[in-house]
Amino acid sequence: MRKIFLSSVFASVLPCIGLSGSIAFAQEGEPSLKLKPSNGLVERWTRQTRQQLPSFVQSDFITGRTDLDLTLQGNSVLRKADTLIRADAIDYYQPDDRARASGNVYMNRGGNRYQGTLLDLQVDAFSGFFLNPSYTFLRAEGHGKAERIDFIDDKHAVAKKATYTTCTRKPGPSWLPDWMVEAEKINFDNDLNEGIAQEGVLRFMDVPLLPIPSFSFPLSAQRKSGWLPPAFAIDNKGGVEASIPYYVNLAPNRDLTITTTSMAKRGTRFDTEFRYLERKIPSPPFDGVAKLNVMPYDSLRGNYRWGYTHQHNGWSDTSQPIGFGFNFNRVSDSNYWKDFSTVTGGPLTQRLLPSSATLGWAKGTFTTSTTVTQYQTLQDVTDPIAPPFNRLPQINANYLRTDIGGLDMSVGAEATRFSADRQWYCSVYAGSQYCNQPNAQRMVLLTQVSAPMLTPYGYLTPKLMMQSRKYQYDETYKGIYGTSAVSDNASVTVPTFSVDSGVVFERRSQWFGTAWTQTLEPRAYFVNTPYRSQNDLPNYDTGLNDFNFATVFTENAFSGQDRISDSRTLTIGATSRLIDPETGGESARFGLAQRFRFKDQKVLITPKDTPVTDSYSDILLGASTYLTPRWAVDSIVQYNPETAISERSSVGMRYNPSSYRVLTASYRYQRSISTTMDVAWQWPLNDLWGDRGVDDGRGRGLGGQRWFTVGRGNYSMVEKRFIETLTGLEYDAGCWVGRMVISRSQVSLTDSPNSRLMFQLEFNDFSRVGINPLSSLKNNIPRYQNLRENMHPSPSRFGQYD
Repeated sequence: MRKIFLSSVFASVLPCIGLSGSIAFAQEGEPSLKLKPSNGLVERWTRQTRQQLPSFVQSDFITGRTDLDLTLQGNSVLRKADTLIRADAIDYYQPDDRARASGNVYMNRGGNRYQGTLLDLQVDAFSGFFLNPSYTFLRAEGHGKAERIDFIDDKHAVAKKATYTTCTRKPGPSWLPDWMVEAEKINFDNDLNEGIAQEGVLRFMDVPLLPIPSFSFPLSAQRKSGWLPPAFAIDNKGGVEASIPYYVNLAPNRDLTITTTSMAKRGTRFDTEFRYLERKIPSPPFDGVAKLNVMPYDSLRGNYRWGYTHQHNGWSDTSQPIGFGFNFNRVSDSNYWKDFSTVTGGPLTQRLLPSSATLGWAKGTFTTSTTVTQYQTLQDVTDPIAPPFNRLPQINANYLRTDIGGLDMSVGAEATRFSADRQWYCSVYAGSQYCNQPNAQRMVLLTQVSAPMLTPYGYLTPKLMMQSRKYQYDETYKGIYGTSAVSDNASVTVPTFSVDSGVVFERRSQWFGTAWTQTLEPRAYFVNTPYRSQNDLPNYDTGLNDFNFATVFTENAFSGQDRISDSRTLTIGATSRLIDPETGGESARFGLAQRFRFKDQKVLITPKDTPVTDSYSDILLGASTYLTPRWAVDSIVQYNPETAISERSSVGMRYNPSSYRVLTASYRYQRSISTTMDVAWQWPLNDLWGDRGVDDGRGRGLGGQRWFTVGRGNYSMVEKRFIETLTGLEYDAGCWVGRMVISRSQVSLTDSPNSRLMFQLEFNDFSRVGINPLSSLKNNIPRYQNLRENMHPSPSRFGQYD
C-alpha cells in the first residue's frame, strides 16, 4: 500500500477538504526523500527501480482518501519516472497504480507522445488504453492517429483503425501526409522494432500503392526481418522486371536476403545474399559475404544459369596472428558477364574470375603465407583472351631486420606451381608463345641489404639486391624462341645495385594572398643491373610497368618475377609542394622526372619486343592542386622531347562547393590508342532559381521540395560514341525521396548496348520501393551523397522531455 507524504501541515485534513497544491507519494516505510548527486540523466529505468520512485501530482484542485485514491481537477498533472500525464481531470487509484484521465489528455512516455480524449492506464506496468489518440514516437519521429490504442506493456501496443507516417506534421486541419500506412490494426512491437499492419495499405499522395492483407515495417532505421517492398525495372534484355525480396535478420552480426525476380523476356531469377561479421572476444574475428544467383531456365540462352561469389576474411587475435581468407567466384557459362552485367554487377561480370584461398602467419619480423589461385576464363569467340596460369599453390616467406649496425636487411622466398588449361585457346592460337610454355614450378629468392643515411634535410640510401630463380618444367622446353637447348629446367641469378638520394629545401612564400611553406625536393636515383639472358625463359606473371611517377623510381622495368631488366640508368626528378604552415596540410604539388639510360636494355618480355635503345625517356610532368576545399585539379603529362608531342596525358577536375553539389570532369589521351572524356555530377536544380536551401549535414539533405540532377557520361573521341552513360533525377520531398535513373553501357563491341531504367521511392525511415539505383550512383559519381540517410545515433528521450 502506498502512503502519501505532504510537505504541508494540511496533510491531516486532505481527505476532508479540497486543496490546491502539489503532492509526492512513495512506498510505505520509505525514509524521507533526499536529493542525491548524479553524474548523468537516466535514459531508461528498470522495472524494479521504477516501482521505488516517487510520483508527483499537481492540479488546481485536489481531493482524495489516504492510501486509496486521488482526484485532480483542472490543469492536472501526474508524473512518475519517465511518464507524464496531463489532462483536465485525473483520477488515480493507488492500490492498482491506475490513472484515468479525461479531457485534452496528453501523455509522454520515454519521449513517445500521445494526445487523445480518454486514457485508462496502469502507470508502472504501462497497461491500459487510449481513445482517439494521435501519437508521435521518439525513434524516426514516426506518427499517426487511431480510434483506440491498447497498451499491452511498455514495449507492445495495438492501435485500431490506425495510420503511420514519418512525414512532418504541417498546420491545418486538411493536412495529409505524402505517404502513410493505413490499417484496420497496427501492432507496435518495440522489442522487435517493427510495426505489423493488418488489412492495411501503403498510400502515396493519397493513392493506394501497396494493398496487402498483412505486412510489417520498421519503426526505425534498425534492421528487422520481413518482406521488403517489391522492386521494378525495365531492361532491354530482360524486359519488365519485378522483384520481391525477403530479409532475415538472423542475428545482430548475420543476415540473409532472398530475392525472387520475374523477368518478362527471360524467366525467373533467385538471388541470395548472406552476410556475417564476428568481433566478439574471445572468438577469433572474421567477416564475409556470400551471393548466389540462380535462373532455372533463361530464355535468352535456353539453359540453366547460375553465379556464385563468396569473400571471407578471418584471423586469430593473438600475439602470433594467423590469417585465413578466401575469394571464390564461379559462373555457369562464358556469356554470363555479358548477360548479367546490369543485373548482378560485382566481380561476376568480369571475364577473368579468380578463386583463391590464403593462409598466413606472422611472428615478429617473419611472415609466411600460402595461397592457392585458380581462374575461370570467360571466352568470347570474337575476342579470345589467354587464360592466366593458376597458382597451385604459391608459398611466400619474408624476413625483415632494420638497423643492424646501420643496415637494413630483408630476405624473401617464393615457391609457385603454375598450371593452366589452355586447350580451347591454343586450338585457336596454336602458334602463340603462351601455348608453348609448359606447366612448371618456379622458386624465387630475393635478398636485399641497404644502408639508409637520413638527416633532417635529406637522405642517401645505397642498396644491393640479389634475385635468384629456378624453373622446373613438367616437360622438356626449348624456350620462347624455340632455339634454346632442350631441357626440363632453367635458372638465373641477377644482381642489382642502386642509390636513392634526395634533399629538401623549404622557404616561406606568399601565393594568392596566402602564406605558405614552399618546398623544393630534388631526387636522384641510380640503378645498375648487369645483363643476364632471360628472354628465352617462360613468362608466367610478368608485364611491363606503366610509366608514371611511382614506377620511374624503381629498379625493375617489369612487374612480376620472370624478368629483371638490365639497366644502367639515372632518374632525375624534383617535387615542389605548398604546405599550410598552420595545419601541415598539402595544398599543391608539382613534379617532373626523366630517366637517362647509359646502355641499351636487352631483356625483353616476348620475342616480338625490340631492345630499348633510347638514351633518355619521355618527361613526366605532374601537378595536383587543392588550394581551396572546393576545387581540386590533378594532371599528368608524358612528353616526348624527340617528337615534341605528348604521348599520354590526363587532366581531372573536381568542384565540390558544399554537400550535394559535386562536378567532376576528366580528359585522358593516349596517342594512337584512345582519347576519352568523362563527366559526372550531382547538383540541385533549385539553384537555377536561387533557392540554395539549408545544409543540415550529411544524410539530411538541403530541405524539402528539391530537385537534383545526377549523371555520368564516358565518351570515346576516337570511336565517336558514348561507352557508358547514366543520367537521372532525384526529388527530395522531406519525408520521401524519388529517383529515376537511366543507364546504358556496352560491354562488347559485337553485342548491342545494355539499357536499363531504374526508379525508386524511398520513404524515410520506412522502406524503399523500386529497383535501387543508389549503388549505380555511388559507383559512378565520385563523392555522391545520399539525400536522406540515417547518420545519427539513437535519440534520447530528453530530446522530447516535458
